[in-house]
Amino acid sequence: MRLDDKVAVVTGAASGIGRATARTLAAAGATIAAADRDADGLTELVAEIGGGTTGHRVDLADKEEIRTLRDDVVAAHGLPHVIVNAAGFDRAEPFMQNDDELWEQLAAVNFLGPIRLTRAFLEPVLAAEHPLKIVNIASDAGRVGSLGETVYAGTKGGLIAFTKSLAREMARYGINVNCVCPGPTDTPLFASLPEKVREGLIRAIPFRRLAQPDEVADAVLFFASDRARYLTGQVLSVSGGLTMAG
Repeated sequence: MRLDDKVAVVTGAASGIGRATARTLAAAGATIAAADRDADGLTELVAEIGGGTTGHRVDLADKEEIRTLRDDVVAAHGLPHVIVNAAGFDRAEPFMQNDDELWEQLAAVNFLGPIRLTRAFLEPVLAAEHPLKIVNIASDAGRVGSLGETVYAGTKGGLIAFTKSLAREMARYGINVNCVCPGPTDTPLFASLPEKVREGLIRAIPFRRLAQPDEVADAVLFFASDRARYLTGQVLSVSGGLTMAG
């Protein structure tokens, strides 16, 4: 699956699944516009990948910064062929211990961030009748719920519904919109969970191990490639069998 001569925007690219996705798409031939709040992580990624990769510091909770990101990417690379909304964050704790600030941050970054970024890029893409594939990274927490991640799961469930609805609207333009839902994955976010929670999740996975970020990135590459040209509105779990549906 090759992405030669394609430009891919990847948010959350400084670490975890976003970083693995940027590396995987670059290895397939894509030029990467990497976006994240972590400027140091972006600098490391750009140096590692090379090949015309650009780093763009952005706070996805700030709608003006999102539009600036759009303008900077288009100025540097032209219109993108792939958008991967991989950025997200969480804080695991019981719902009744959450504060309103956490809820607002989760909604702003995990839900409104991808919505605003997608809309910003779709404006020039649709005007130019430019080809595009959109891949949203949600979570199986958004499909089946997750103890201690109630509002996080809600934002990811919203992202799944957004994916399906946008796919219906964009089909007339030939734009594919799909969603990858990772299960427990070996990322800094997973490492922040209490040890007992981590151990319990690993025991529950039929493969008895965590996903590696590059295994999730492989699913993203599939949706970004021409191999998925007749797929849209689909949700693919990468969970080692922890969640199964069909």
